[in-house]
Order: sequence, then structure tokens, then C-alpha cells
Amino acid sequence: MRFSSFTYLVGQGLHNLRANRLMTFASMGVLTVCMLLIGAAYLLGVNIDAMVEYIGDQNETVVYMNIDASEEQIAAADAAIRSTEHVVGVTYVSPQEVLTIYNDALSDYINLEEAFANDNPFYPNYRVVVDSPDNISVVKQQLEQIDGVYRVNAPLELSNIFVSLQKTISYACYAIVAVLAVVSIVVINTTIKITVFNRRKEIGIMKLVGATNGFIRFPFFVEGVTSGLIAAAIASGVVCGAYYALCRWYAENPTNLSQMFGGQLVPLTDVWYYIVGGFAVLGFVLCGIGTATSIRKHLNV
Repeated sequence: MRFSSFTYLVGQGLHNLRANRLMTFASMGVLTVCMLLIGAAYLLGVNIDAMVEYIGDQNETVVYMNIDASEEQIAAADAAIRSTEHVVGVTYVSPQEVLTIYNDALSDYINLEEAFANDNPFYPNYRVVVDSPDNISVVKQQLEQIDGVYRVNAPLELSNIFVSLQKTISYACYAIVAVLAVVSIVVINTTIKITVFNRRKEIGIMKLVGATNGFIRFPFFVEGVTSGLIAAAIASGVVCGAYYALCRWYAENPTNLSQMFGGQLVPLTDVWYYIVGGFAVLGFVLCGIGTATSIRKHLNV
């Protein structure tokens, strides 16, 4: 295709956008709403993943050693715990350190260090951090097999709840994105079908004078893709702006619940390029698919 023909066809496509303003605005409006919902679903999924990861990083599986464990047993257990797969953090807490912690917490009521000066009832233990809530159950089983271990307390119920929540949210987000993508294709398809029907005489004349199929299709493709990219630009601006404001509000208004989940949302700087790039690709691909489908199925060209 010569450059002059290319510029002419692009100009025709843009002219069609202006000539069919009502349908263009309706199409872009629906596409923008779909992208806004897709963006909201994506950001919800990203933050749920981040919260689950944060909680996973904060989880502590406590490995209690036998109260009469020897130094050799503790040293061997230390090496075994640190070499256990999926373990990313290990902190040893001696019985005296446990006693000091509880004594400081209850200092207004009792002096535990004096009460247990000659008979410390606390077990030596290890505070173990696992890389993911998914792996806590497996790690617990491995830790229980180590010689000298008395008991292993792991937050299995909490991890199971958040893993299930993470999977549910992820599946829901994928389903929303898929449904909205189909809706977007249908909207573009319908818009182009109406445009094609209104211009059927013009298309017939173009065929009579020898216009090729590509020459007829290209302006419709330009029209659809331009609508998609404009909708993507609008949706990107709205989503990024709204999310930036939400991040600021969330950080400036901390609550006990928000602190449990890390105290902040995923920063906009970590996700904006996924949003903008994703919307641009989505607008281009969806509108391209819608155009190709409409032309192929509803035009005898």
C-alpha cells in the first residue's frame, strides 16, 4: 500500500468517527466503563495478592524444643530448621528471653523473673517464617520430624483462609475481565455493523469501481481502533487518578484493620504501566477483533 493511499484511508476512518459521532460516543462510553471495571478488578486482585503476601511474611510458625533439650540437640535442630525448604527466616528465643518478654508485659502485675528465678517453665523455641502461606502445612510436617522438637504451632487456619480468599478473588477477577472483554467485542461489533449498514450503498459503489477488500476494510479498522485507544486513554486517566487518591486517603487514615494488612495499598508507581499498557493493548486488540469480525461476517466484500 502506498503512503498516499494509507494516509487517505486513515483520514477516511477518522472522518467516519466524526460523521458517526453518536455511535462513536456510545461505543467509547461502553468501552470506557468496561475498562474501568476491568481496572478495578485488576487493582483489587493485585492488592489482595499483596495483602496475602504481607500476612505470609508476618506469619510465625513456633517450633518448641524439649524443655530439657541439650545444647547439641538445639544446635542440630537449628541447622535442620534453617535448611528446611520454604523457610526464609529463623529466630532462636531462649527460655530466659521468653521469661524476660513475659515479665516486661506483665510487670505491672507480677515480677516473673523473681517468681521463676530457679525454675524457668518456658521452652526454648524457634520463630520460623515461611515463604508462602501455601507452604506452611508442608513445613510444619517437616519441622515435627526434627529430633528434639516438642511441638510445632503453625497458623494453618489463618493461612488457609487467606489462600482460599486469594484464589476466589483471582478467579473472580479473571471472570470479570473475560466477561467484559466479550461485552466490548460485542459493542464494537454492533457499532461497526450499524456503520456498515448505513454505508452499504457507498461500499457497493466502491466495489463497482474496483476497490479491493482491504481498501474498504481499512477505514473501518481505523475507526474501531481509534475508538478503542481513546477509551483506553480516558479509562487509564480515571483509574490512575482515582487509585492515586485512594492510596493517599488510605495512607493518611490508618486503622487497626489496615495496619494488619501492611498499612498501605500497592503504590501506583508499581502498577500504572500495567494499567496504561494493558488498556492500550485491550483497546487495540478488542476493537481490531470486533472490526475484523463485523467486516467478515456482515459485509460481502
